[in-house]
Amino acid sequence: MYVCLRNMKSSRRVLCQILFLFVFAQFTSQRVTAQSGSPVSLQNFTETGKQVTRFDAIGDAIDAHDGEIAYFDGVYYLYGTSYDCGFEWQNKQAPFCGFKVYTSPDLMNWTDRGYLFDAQTPVWQSRCNGSTYGCFRPHVIYNQQTKTYVLWINVYDNRVGFRVFTSSAPTGPFTEVAEPTLAINSTSPVAGLNNGDHDTFVDEDGTAYLAYTDWRAKGAIVIEQLTADYLSGTGRHVNAVTKEKTEAPGLFKRKGLYYITYSDPNCGYCSGTGTAYRTAQFPLGPWSEGRRISDNSCGGQPSFVSTIKLASDSLFLYGSDLWNNGARNEALANYYWTPLEFNTDGSIKPIDCSKTPVMNIRKGRTSKPSSTSEPLYSIRCSVTGTHSERQVFRASQTGLLTSVSITAYKKDNPNAPLQLTLYASEDSATAATPLYQSSLSATMLSWSPKNRVVHPNVRVQAGMPYTLQISSTTSEGCYGLAYTEGPAVRRGQRKPINTSIQNQSIRFRTTIQKTK
Repeated sequence: MYVCLRNMKSSRRVLCQILFLFVFAQFTSQRVTAQSGSPVSLQNFTETGKQVTRFDAIGDAIDAHDGEIAYFDGVYYLYGTSYDCGFEWQNKQAPFCGFKVYTSPDLMNWTDRGYLFDAQTPVWQSRCNGSTYGCFRPHVIYNQQTKTYVLWINVYDNRVGFRVFTSSAPTGPFTEVAEPTLAINSTSPVAGLNNGDHDTFVDEDGTAYLAYTDWRAKGAIVIEQLTADYLSGTGRHVNAVTKEKTEAPGLFKRKGLYYITYSDPNCGYCSGTGTAYRTAQFPLGPWSEGRRISDNSCGGQPSFVSTIKLASDSLFLYGSDLWNNGARNEALANYYWTPLEFNTDGSIKPIDCSKTPVMNIRKGRTSKPSSTSEPLYSIRCSVTGTHSERQVFRASQTGLLTSVSITAYKKDNPNAPLQLTLYASEDSATAATPLYQSSLSATMLSWSPKNRVVHPNVRVQAGMPYTLQISSTTSEGCYGLAYTEGPAVRRGQRKPINTSIQNQSIRFRTTIQKTK
């Protein structure tokens, strides 16, 4: 710019200055837009109102419930309780599955990173299996001073109601540290209903707080300041932030004002409790009266509010667990996620469950195309001893059908296998003999929907129709599948495929090895 001005006459200098300012403005505008984030659409329901089931990178349903989404160093982490192994609350024979974590660059494409620690040991089974009240709500925060990630979980085998862990990485493995102490219920009976549902929060100055539910006070919420290492309480607290009959707090700060959301009323595994919130100038209060922002939490129960920092602002992501109608095993529970919206006075706007939330977030790198290009799937336990499903597809090429995968799960302990039968026809009823048959025993399927693969290794012909029939002779329980609404065209097929249920398509994949 200096050279431009130095070597030009006055009139041309002015033109050069204008050109420079125009280019600079365009460059600045582009930088601000990039730093503000990229648009992401969160699909919680299908067009007909069915809950959307989210899948990870390998095609298994996400199995992390009653936890939170955290944001560390450009990566989103979903923490939650796993139900896939068959944990059932208050079923004394049910095992404890553990706590899982998934990562994502964009809140759409998720990768399963495994369990936060080994929960299959005798110690953890005795603490958390179905013969106990269970273990729930993993929450992770980062301590800048100690350079460690701190995990708090809710348990019911001790007096304080919590156990604490540390790790050098947000995915773990986490190692248990000394049992924490808190101000509330410190003299109550061991292994009683003392303290429950909680949230962890780190303020801008690095001070951390624990919001938790006091069951001895009939579900009032307490907020207590944590020690500098975030591993225990300091005793500085405020009780009765809510009076009673509440749980599942979510604590956050926006523009100097503190907010706490909570389930109003409390109702474990209920599909449709309200969400309310309160505000305060300081974490330890005094806190305002409550306000409702949803009467049914969009069909679930509030779980968290995550703060996602952008270039010049923050986004506050609200999460609700869409519980499976009070089932003891919640492997099929889904999620409702949406950014909270605020009025000019700082009050939170009511949540509109009918909207498809679109928000700008910072995205990391992903090697997989955006999941918005994939169909939306819902699940249904449709295969019983009296009802089967079928899926028609056309081979894209002549060759060897080396594999067929379906997304399937079990529910309520089926007592017969899931049968997969392949016919060279559009109508399995008129086909003479099957090309291939295979059975998957109930022990081979999980409580959460997962990919299951069989290998027919039979020859197929390009353009010809084939039917995959899915059936069972079980007299108890059922097997479930994932469906997309409307006919879909699968990778490797030329024409739409159809299911026995009108306007729906089963989630499945085929692999054909081309031959001459």
